[in-house]
Amino acid sequence: MSAMKGTILHLSLMESEIMNKNILRAVAVVALASSLSGCFLTKIVTVPMRVVGAVVSIIPVAGNTANDVIQGAANTVDDIPL
Repeated sequence: MSAMKGTILHLSLMESEIMNKNILRAVAVVALASSLSGCFLTKIVTVPMRVVGAVVSIIPVAGNTANDVIQGAANTVDDIPL
């Protein structure tokens, strides 16, 4: 019976350590995200927009118009003062 209690105690300690590591990782991610500059954050958003605009521009009739709209939106996001 005491071996079973020891196993249960050991498992609860392992779960506690895993939870502590997860909390530490979450705090590290939040700290990293808050320390990034605004320019970097807007680039994370606008680069995929620009790639989609380039891909859409291949469409024969409306591609260039859609690309211009997407590029304008990406420029607007770049201009946001963070």
